[in-house]
Amino acid sequence: MKRLGWLFVFLLCCASIVSAKTIVAVSDPFPPFVDPSNPSGGLAIEVIRAAYKTQGHEVKVEYVPWARAEAGVASGIYDILPNMWFSEARSKNFLFSTAYVNNTIRFVKRKGDPFVFQGIESLKGKTVGVTRGYTYSDAFKNSTLFRREDANGLLINLKKLQAKRIDLTLDDEAVVNDTISRNNPKLLSEIEMAEGHLSVNPLYVVSGIKNPNHKEWIESFNAGLKVIKENGVLADIFKKYGLPYK
Repeated sequence: MKRLGWLFVFLLCCASIVSAKTIVAVSDPFPPFVDPSNPSGGLAIEVIRAAYKTQGHEVKVEYVPWARAEAGVASGIYDILPNMWFSEARSKNFLFSTAYVNNTIRFVKRKGDPFVFQGIESLKGKTVGVTRGYTYSDAFKNSTLFRREDANGLLINLKKLQAKRIDLTLDDEAVVNDTISRNNPKLLSEIEMAEGHLSVNPLYVVSGIKNPNHKEWIESFNAGLKVIKENGVLADIFKKYGLPYK
């Protein structure tokens, strides 16, 4: 009987080892949410690692440009993308998790510019710097009242704004603040957030529908997210990054 008991324990241990997997996450840098210069990886990376750890999984992170990350997860080359905004078009290619944080999208202007965002009509005649591959609201994306000018990242748009090559740019408030403080704090004397916001976008973990394990990856994250909400780990991560937790 004792031998059978030990055999049962041994088999359980083997099963847990077999079920534990390494999940490959991919994203472009999106500090403070995804940050290759941060040993912890940024808020989003800490959240997914903590959530998946409760389910016995580890997470490996790779950093590539956004368009390549999105295409790679959609095709199943990578397992998950940890920081995607929802759109109907994307829902055809990705399975979305439970949201774990909100991004508040605000416009950035030069100091002295009286611009206040009061709806899409307030952008009339403006040139707005956007980040290539990012999804914005349909009203913003489809409007012909203003001109959108693509760039490969927020920092480029901020420099174009400073040089008066564009009138406005936009991104998540926390990302804007982090980008400026990290790269060029002197910009704070020249640019500022405009009043109002374009949208509040929940942030999701996604897995490509073509990935044979996509349901497992998302269900596992959702289960782990529930655990770290209940045990206080999620609140601690938010506190570490100075973001409000609700």
